[in-house]
This record gives sequence, C-alpha cells and structure tokens, in this order.
Amino acid sequence: MMYGDLMPHPESDAIDGITYDGSNRMNYHPEFHFAHGKRFSQEDLEYLCTFYESDNARSLSFALGKTEHVCRNKYSSLKKAGLIEFYKKSYERHFNANRA
Repeated sequence: MMYGDLMPHPESDAIDGITYDGSNRMNYHPEFHFAHGKRFSQEDLEYLCTFYESDNARSLSFALGKTEHVCRNKYSSLKKAGLIEFYKKSYERHFNANRA
C-alpha cells in the first residue's frame, strides 16, 4: 500500500510543513508544487493523459508540479470532453519522433 492509498504519513512530514486534506492528498507545498497556479502546457496534458491510469496521483502531482486535486480534476474534465485519447496519441507521436 502507498501513501496515496490512505496510509498514515510519517511524523517527519509535519516537521517539514507537509499537510494533507481529508482525502489524504498532499496540500499545496511550494517545494513540490512548482507549477501551482500555472496553466497546463500541451506536454503536461499529454503526460497526464498517458500516465494517469498507470501511475498514482501523487507521482503525477510531483512530475507536473501541481496538487493531486488539480491533476485529478484536470483529467476528469479532459475525459468528459473526450480528449484523453487525443493527448495520449500526441504524446506517442512526440515520443516516437524523439526516438528516431
């Protein structure tokens, strides 16, 4: 089980100023959420859509520099708009182009 799966957090988190909401998601912390308040870039959206189902929200949050809550909400809105596959395919095109 991982921290994102409702395990208790180490006491050292409180010392470092890391706090969690009622759903066990890390609240905003400037050292981890460096892109807080900034718009998602095309690359951010591609990454989010490609790895959302295979990675956990905490890892995505750290990779994108946004809170777990924001990452989950963005994915949900993209899913409702039918854009998940669009961004996955875009990521794949960029990935394959960089490999050539």
